[in-house]
Amino acid sequence: MAGMTVAPRRWLSRLAAAAGLLITVVALLIAPATPASAHAVLESSSPAAAAVVSSGPSEVVLTFSESVRKVPGKIRVIAPDGSRADRGEPSFGGAVVTIPVDPGGARGTYLVSFRVISADSHPVSGAFTYSVGAPSTPPVDDGADSRANPVVETAVKVARFVGYLGLVLLVGPALVLAALWPRRLSRRGPARLAWTGLGLVAVATLADVWLQVPYTAGGGLFEVTGEGFGSVFGSAFGAAHLVRLGLLAASVFLLRPLLARPVGRADAIILAVLGGAALLTWPLAGHPAASPAPAVSVVVDAVHLGSMAVWLGGLLMLAGFLLRQADERELGAILPIWSRWAALAVSALLLAGTVQALIEVATPKALIDTTYGRLLLAKIALFAVVIAVAAYSRQLVRRRIAAQRPAPVRRAVWVELAVTVVVLGLSATLVQTTPARTAVAGPSTAEAGEFSTRLSSPLYSLEVELSPAERGNNSVHLYAYGKDNQPLPVAEWRATAALPSAGIEPIEVPLLPLTDSHAYGDISLPAAGDWQLKITVRTTDIDQATVTATVPIR
Repeated sequence: MAGMTVAPRRWLSRLAAAAGLLITVVALLIAPATPASAHAVLESSSPAAAAVVSSGPSEVVLTFSESVRKVPGKIRVIAPDGSRADRGEPSFGGAVVTIPVDPGGARGTYLVSFRVISADSHPVSGAFTYSVGAPSTPPVDDGADSRANPVVETAVKVARFVGYLGLVLLVGPALVLAALWPRRLSRRGPARLAWTGLGLVAVATLADVWLQVPYTAGGGLFEVTGEGFGSVFGSAFGAAHLVRLGLLAASVFLLRPLLARPVGRADAIILAVLGGAALLTWPLAGHPAASPAPAVSVVVDAVHLGSMAVWLGGLLMLAGFLLRQADERELGAILPIWSRWAALAVSALLLAGTVQALIEVATPKALIDTTYGRLLLAKIALFAVVIAVAAYSRQLVRRRIAAQRPAPVRRAVWVELAVTVVVLGLSATLVQTTPARTAVAGPSTAEAGEFSTRLSSPLYSLEVELSPAERGNNSVHLYAYGKDNQPLPVAEWRATAALPSAGIEPIEVPLLPLTDSHAYGDISLPAAGDWQLKITVRTTDIDQATVTATVPIR
């Protein structure tokens, strides 16, 4: 009778898993087919930036280096009197964006501000001016915001880390319970860990979708709209997250019996297939899908992530359960198998990481000169520490000391865990950082030789970004924040740049207010050296403060 009860349950579980897979297939079918690209750059415009034209154009055309997608309400043309000069919605055709404009507008300077989404789901923004007839005082676009809210940017990285952590907590218990867990030991602790991991992955996935709306639109945590969600769900990023949720739903019904008792090979294989498919959703929603070799990058990144989850999840199970609860005979059987698994996972990590680095970094210069490259170097250094500790543990296993004296192995495992958690944090930051291959592509990209600092005064804090921080033309972005870290309206901006060591007196930096709290300027720096950038910000009729930054120019 019991056997007759189990069979229908197993049939129902597989039927539920099939339903989850159906959700996944539907999400894949509605996913848009987007070409491979990454971090688009504005290559040209018509009218050109700073151009003076004799009559008003009927449209403004923006041409990017790669295909881009729309951010609702974030492409605007502002007339000299501050009114909107654009008419109707801009049209998107791959890398070309066409903005209809009123051709009968007033003479003077017009401001074009834009924010679009690259194929790797990251926003790209900027602004420029052109003039009709003759230049005038540039207008201010109070409705534009050229960057994501700092709180949102931090929340996105935290959500990525939580997703990785949940993956580790899910994969480790599932793998060990399926293949290495002694029958006499209770499965309750590892099962709770696995359910916690699955919950964290689900919550992080939902948070990713929510945060993508303000991240791409430049608003605060709760500044979301139905149109914004529609844009996210209509993208490859949204489709990948829907697929992940569908696969998680399908896996729930197969995980339940696995976490309670040993299962058959067929169920284990189906669960492994679901897990492998879910792993692919992480690279499909990020940089790898937009790399020069997307098919290779996606597979390699999934292997990298899966190997990390197996290794770190297995270490967690060893430290938290097996080394404390298993007896000497059980450890003598378990540890050699785990040692081989760990060696395989580490080998896959090294191979996948090498291929990934070659694609995303491309040149030795990019490894040193970009934020992405420096984060990758830090990750490699920490990984080397973990490898050394793992080699020590493997030696103990080979000498059959670990089963008789598990304390040294337990300490080594905790060191591995601690360092690898930091590696996971770096990975969460890397997926939000411009790839090195893009950062060195040209001075227009956000990471290309960029100088960035945050300055404080009694009235405000000021974020300063200057790129490419080299001799010649440089662009300056200034962002003002109040004591509550919220954007601070500025009444007047002034800035100068000087190089005292070369006898160069202060040069005025012409600044264009793009929003109440954001100003932009261009300046030519004729010599290398440590330039003194002095910025004065007036917030009211009587309140102002000056801050100074030393900017190394190559």
